[in-house]
Amino acid sequence: MKIKDLEKKLIERGIPSDAYSILKGELPNEQYCITQSAEGWEVYYSERGNKSGLKVFKNEEAACEYFFEEVAGCATK
Repeated sequence: MKIKDLEKKLIERGIPSDAYSILKGELPNEQYCITQSAEGWEVYYSERGNKSGLKVFKNEEAACEYFFEEVAGCATK
């Protein structure tokens, strides 16, 4: 899955856009984030200016799959 596919799946699932941040490169408060850095694709939960649970992936597909599972999983709780 690529970023465009990820965005489409999140919308189809009805997940509020204020629950996540895609490629914005900032540290929003209380949002799941996916960004691209020199190290690779970063997926984390941003809270109070900190990256919690940071995972770095070498490819976009793996990062998007992980991000979707995290966001979709929390939306159903």
